[in-house]
Amino acid sequence: MINSQKHYQRCHICKSGKSCYQVLQERSLHNDKFGYITYLCYLVYAPLYIAGPILNFNAFASQIDVPQNTNSVRNVTLNGFRWVLSLLLMELMTHLFYYNAFANSDLWKHLSPMDVFIIGYGVLNFMWLKFLLIWRFFRFWSLINGIETPENMPKCINNCHNLEGFWKNWHASFNKWLVRYIYIPLGGSKKKLLNVWVVFTFVAIWHDLEWKLLSWAWLTCLFFIPELVLKSAAKAFQAQSSFGECIFRELSAVAGAVTITCLMVANLVGFVVGPTGINWLLSSFLNNNGLPVLGGMLMTFYVGTKIMFHIDEAKQRSP
Repeated sequence: MINSQKHYQRCHICKSGKSCYQVLQERSLHNDKFGYITYLCYLVYAPLYIAGPILNFNAFASQIDVPQNTNSVRNVTLNGFRWVLSLLLMELMTHLFYYNAFANSDLWKHLSPMDVFIIGYGVLNFMWLKFLLIWRFFRFWSLINGIETPENMPKCINNCHNLEGFWKNWHASFNKWLVRYIYIPLGGSKKKLLNVWVVFTFVAIWHDLEWKLLSWAWLTCLFFIPELVLKSAAKAFQAQSSFGECIFRELSAVAGAVTITCLMVANLVGFVVGPTGINWLLSSFLNNNGLPVLGGMLMTFYVGTKIMFHIDEAKQRSP
């Protein structure tokens, strides 16, 4: 259950007198809502069961008689227009960039470390845009019907600098489901280092029972360790003085650069080279030709993380 007082203080939707999704999923329902017909409607509602966001039954049932009012007609129309623009961007990328053609063939084995880095980064962006199109189409469909569902891609992939933030903003409705039904029952943040192994193993099996997906899940869990260590080191330097804040910011940027690199490696293993390609991937970058590329990657991601900090601060300052 959510902490009502803290939630209402933070949520601008609830402050306006409306009900956000988090309140809808926690709200108690009358007994007459727990019927066969309502449950059947929930199971076969097309925007949910085909490829859309994951919606809690309480949130769905509470909106059947009282349609959502958090998104105006204007906002729903803008969502549809943005989806069309995203579709045009996908068409442009498909015709001009060949990331997936290289990734799905064995040509990447004959390319330079810089080329492999570009392909890996391009594949991640392509995957993000592909799933954004699928999930936002079905969310747009449900909004037209008066059913509010969570936004699965609330943040751009290029504006995430830590693993925790990334997974909160990639398939966000599934993340909410995992937190509610697996992560919290296992102990939540008190046992984070243990819980993530169970959660990501479940996610890998949920996708498909393949070794490359299990490798992706376990590598992601393994890469949580340096992020947590760097975060702890950064917090140790955080103080009231400006020098402490500066050190904290720099260490946070370094942590972001390392995390983005680790995330790319995990996804390359899970969706491109497979577990058998780990040795090849390491040998490609840990040599005289690959080390400068690796250093350039880390420096680029370090600068990118600093830009993300400025973006987040600008959003916090905006009314």
